[in-house]
Amino acid sequence: MESDVSLRFEAVLGHAEQKAELQMMLGEKRLPHALLFTGPEGVGKRRLAYVLAAALLCGAEDGRPCGACSSCRALHAGTNPDFCEARPEQAGKSAAQIRIDQIRAICAEASRFSDAGRGRVILIDDADRMNEAAQNSLLKTLEEPAGQVTFILVTSVRNALLDTIRSRCIPISFGALSETILREALAARNIPAAEAEAVAALADGSLGRAIRLAEGGGLAKRDAALSFLEELPVLAMERIFPLAEAMGKGERDALSAWFSYVMMALRDMLVLYEDGGSPLLYNKDVRERLAALLSIYSKASLFDLLALACEAQKRLQANVSLRLLMEGFLIRARDRCGASI
Repeated sequence: MESDVSLRFEAVLGHAEQKAELQMMLGEKRLPHALLFTGPEGVGKRRLAYVLAAALLCGAEDGRPCGACSSCRALHAGTNPDFCEARPEQAGKSAAQIRIDQIRAICAEASRFSDAGRGRVILIDDADRMNEAAQNSLLKTLEEPAGQVTFILVTSVRNALLDTIRSRCIPISFGALSETILREALAARNIPAAEAEAVAALADGSLGRAIRLAEGGGLAKRDAALSFLEELPVLAMERIFPLAEAMGKGERDALSAWFSYVMMALRDMLVLYEDGGSPLLYNKDVRERLAALLSIYSKASLFDLLALACEAQKRLQANVSLRLLMEGFLIRARDRCGASI
């Protein structure tokens, strides 16, 4: 039977040291019972966690998942009884969370005997989204796991986890992917070279973000955020309220992305203040538009706007009115940049 190449270590782009470390621990049979994969969003942490789970459940002698056995095929199909995954779930209008009932359910699964005799693998994706009750519920199982079970926690926000959770896991840290890797991955998806180059710079080392940008009109959305910064110094008060109402009708994730584009542009402008020819820009393809704004924004106003955008983006995680959030942000941003109307 043909092997599933997506379950091979080589299928995960970059992170050679991390892959080698995990393979060595597998080969020497000293993999800890709890691992914490940390690093930027979208760099391949979750995908490597799946490969590691496949290796543990496959039982191949060399520690590499074969991709063809019943265990590997079931894992790929999402039906492997020895693999359990918890992800954040939405309840009403509140931000998605991993709640205590989900953790209790996977801990119950962890205690069951594996039919294959190779133990179980529990993957907790976006582990930072566990609420405090869920983390405390998980803690006892991490301290005293019942039976042969391996926990893999994946997070982009390590400090959001309780110290007691972090201390009971062996950390595996991941860095950003290079722009070269991102360009090659986008080229493999038939993204035009010029667009791939712009997206690779904007993605900040995240393949997941690069793919979303390329396939979801990300450059157009980035341009909209840049247009906002160009308009902000002359933004009339009477335009703020209809603009906030329109933006408040969007999805939280879309607004969060918009704030990210705004903050990237502000950061690039600060870089250009120090070095007009710096290659260290997210938005390399619109350098001239950013440079033109330096005569309008002071350094102090850029720092103020960055703080405002960061605060507003964080508040999106709470159950706030999006219209009121945007009204407050737009009014304060207009004042901070010294709008003339």
